[in-house]
Amino acid sequence: MELSIESGNAQSPSANWIKWGLLTLISLSAGYAIMLMYAQDEPVFAMLTLVLVASGVVVFARTDTYSHRYIYPGVAAIFLFIIFPLMYTVGIAFTNYSGSNQLTFERVQSQFLAQNYEKPDSAYKFDVYQLDNDKIQLHFSKDGEEFVTPEITLDQNNNNIALTPSTAAMQGEKVKIRFLVKNREALSKLAIQTVSGEQLMMGGLRSFSESSPLYALQADQQSLVSQVDGTVLKPNFEIGNYQAVDADGEFVGNALSPGFVVNTGWDNFTRIFLDKGIQGPFIQIFIWTVVFSGGSVLFTLAVGLVLASVVQWEELKGKAIYRMLLILPYAVPAFISILIFKGLFNQSFGEINGFLNALFGVKLKWFSDPYLAKSMLLIINTWLGYPYVMILCMGLLKSIPSDLYEASAIDGAGPLDNFFKITLPLIIKPLTPLLIASFAFNFNNFVLIALLTNGAPDIIGSSTPAGHTDLLVSYTYRIAFEGGGGQDFGLASAIATLIFLMVGVLAIINLRISKKQQA
Repeated sequence: MELSIESGNAQSPSANWIKWGLLTLISLSAGYAIMLMYAQDEPVFAMLTLVLVASGVVVFARTDTYSHRYIYPGVAAIFLFIIFPLMYTVGIAFTNYSGSNQLTFERVQSQFLAQNYEKPDSAYKFDVYQLDNDKIQLHFSKDGEEFVTPEITLDQNNNNIALTPSTAAMQGEKVKIRFLVKNREALSKLAIQTVSGEQLMMGGLRSFSESSPLYALQADQQSLVSQVDGTVLKPNFEIGNYQAVDADGEFVGNALSPGFVVNTGWDNFTRIFLDKGIQGPFIQIFIWTVVFSGGSVLFTLAVGLVLASVVQWEELKGKAIYRMLLILPYAVPAFISILIFKGLFNQSFGEINGFLNALFGVKLKWFSDPYLAKSMLLIINTWLGYPYVMILCMGLLKSIPSDLYEASAIDGAGPLDNFFKITLPLIIKPLTPLLIASFAFNFNNFVLIALLTNGAPDIIGSSTPAGHTDLLVSYTYRIAFEGGGGQDFGLASAIATLIFLMVGVLAIINLRISKKQQA
């Protein structure tokens, strides 16, 4: 038996060469990609690629780990798409990463050192002349003096073009303004040197000006000095920005952009609970998220269970047609239903307000009143979710013995007594894990909020983008990706971490309940 197993696992020499050739090719390609990532200041992604590729090569190369080749793709996918994004998000939560603080300190410093300023009263007027050999020549004038450049072409490397004095008439044809507009980018890359050695850079469509670096690097290799007014800038590693300092070395003035990423510890988490502009909206949105999730579960359960009981009624004629009609909302894609309801609830032209206006003479402000907007969300989410619960209940109702209802009928019980004393107690226990899962799903129901209200109406006084109908997940999205106080990825990651912990607790509760039911 051992001989047959060994012979079955043995590989032919050609297959072995192919395997090692592929592993070598993958290793070399991954090594090159890792070096590129590291060179682009992406050490985290370089390390991730190294771990995944190295572990894969070990699994497929060694005989004692070769049996794990079937589960490796699944484990790698879990690490790549679940564990790594989670760890990366938690890591960002402890930084000041945002729309204005995305770079490393070295790259921010290099951007400041690359800035130039135009010296006052240094502008040279210029004209461009087109020559017969597809070349151009620039004519400069200042204070009655005239200068020209050598003949050049715009598609070549035009660095350190020296000006020479000129009194002769220019050759060629003077170009029109549209030529300057069309070739402005190429002209702006020209580096012209005056007779005295000053650098000229394009300042407008008709002028070049002397330019020099705006900041000079100090001996400590961190501080910068403005060449214009002598202001000293130092990096503030607490907030991740350069700031001006006074004579005593204290930071003054506003933080300058761009900023760099620094570790801020627990600041983003403390902001959630201590910053009044964030604390109030966060608590309000958290309470609404719990109410929305719980209300959605309660209403979908009530509607789904009642309808399942009705369509299971033996005396009902045409049950198959009713089942099909009631399940139809589940067959329509959710985003289509949401957009349809958005039109139906339109405050000015929606059919629902038209119906209410015809009957009662009122037009409700579904999207501008916080309570009506929340009610609208619960109504729509109930419509979207009840078919799923109804299908579950229809299957569970089949498992209830019919003799229980027969015994109840003998005792004189009515339909309501049967529902609350037999049907509901027997069906709620197996439904509990599914209801907890539904609660967790609605806790992160981003699509409904994004397509229907986008969080509106806004919460007044919030220092971050926040609305009365926002859930925590949509609130996090708006902080991370919306302008006007948004794009604070560190704060958004901190909130996302809290959401993960909450949903994780729900998952643990769900597993505990499921385990107890199986015991």
